[in-house]
Amino acid sequence: MSLTRWQQRYENWLQQNWLHDDKAHDIAHLRRVWMSATRIMQHSVADPMVVLTACYFHDVVNLPKNHPERHLASTYAAEETRRILQQDFPDFPEALLDSVAHAVQAHSFSARIAPQTLEAKIVQDADRLESLGAIGLARVFYTAGALGRPLFDSEDPLGKERELDDVKWTLDHFQKKLLRLPETMQTEAGRLLAEHNADFLVQYMAKLCAELQGNLTAIDESVLRDFSPIHS
Repeated sequence: MSLTRWQQRYENWLQQNWLHDDKAHDIAHLRRVWMSATRIMQHSVADPMVVLTACYFHDVVNLPKNHPERHLASTYAAEETRRILQQDFPDFPEALLDSVAHAVQAHSFSARIAPQTLEAKIVQDADRLESLGAIGLARVFYTAGALGRPLFDSEDPLGKERELDDVKWTLDHFQKKLLRLPETMQTEAGRLLAEHNADFLVQYMAKLCAELQGNLTAIDESVLRDFSPIHS
């Protein structure tokens, strides 16, 4: 059976069974993670079946960011993925179950589980790319709104005179996590993509800071110098 057919089957199953209200983690998100993964694994020896399956089921158990067991969500997802594949996809190759489960469990940032296989590294990188670039910008503020968190500290948006707190200020999450993602990437292809898309977030920060200073037609060049891996 072709990968495209497996993908269709996974999406059909998710549409019927994966019901939740988090629009930052929907089927479109899973589809984009797979699309990024296919780019990262080009010319590699990774098993595409393992990568495809892990991409589509890595968030099958997805707890809110403020949930006390958030760090265990990917472990729960790995267990649930194994159950789903065995119960609802009996023709899925049994020999690949462990590899898929590991890739699902290791994808999470909060779980802090090091990926041990090439497939797990690719899935982790592909998922983290979703937190960067234009899509990452949209998702971070969507999530902040869902959690009722303020956007930024207008008096000190970059936290120069205070401790960074991304529970209190959403923009602080850029420095606390998002801009650090490129250095966590497991593959060279993933790192290059992450650096490029992290720069987009820095550009946004620079534009925001300029606007907060009353300059609506420029960007704050000092932000680019301080944060951008491309402009530094």
